[in-house]
Amino acid sequence: MGMLQEFRDFAARGNVVDMAVGVIIGTAFGKITTALVNDVLMPPLGMVLGGVDFADKAIVLRAATETDPGVAVKYGVFVNTVIDFLIVALAVFALVKAINAMRKKEEAAPPGPTKDQELLTEIRDALRAR
Repeated sequence: MGMLQEFRDFAARGNVVDMAVGVIIGTAFGKITTALVNDVLMPPLGMVLGGVDFADKAIVLRAATETDPGVAVKYGVFVNTVIDFLIVALAVFALVKAINAMRKKEEAAPPGPTKDQELLTEIRDALRAR
């Protein structure tokens, strides 16, 4: 079996396709979350804190000159990223919790008798009736 055929078999498995779909949706969800943090949550939070824009907050270690771009620790971007992460983590937690609740409901419902069991019950009842 050639390498190309092995790769095609590997890529066609359900788990790989599911993972690819998850990564694509996760990337899109990350963009939505970033927009939510940067454009919806941070402006009011900055306003409450006295007009602070976190994205611009930095500690300048070396000022920029005409020849040197300078060095700064951009802690405001870090704050935005932490808030972004917390929102994603909360959403994933809620999703996992909902999935686990659905699984518990499925497990709690006892399975009904199979067709074989129903047929055997009918045979047993017919034999008793004789």
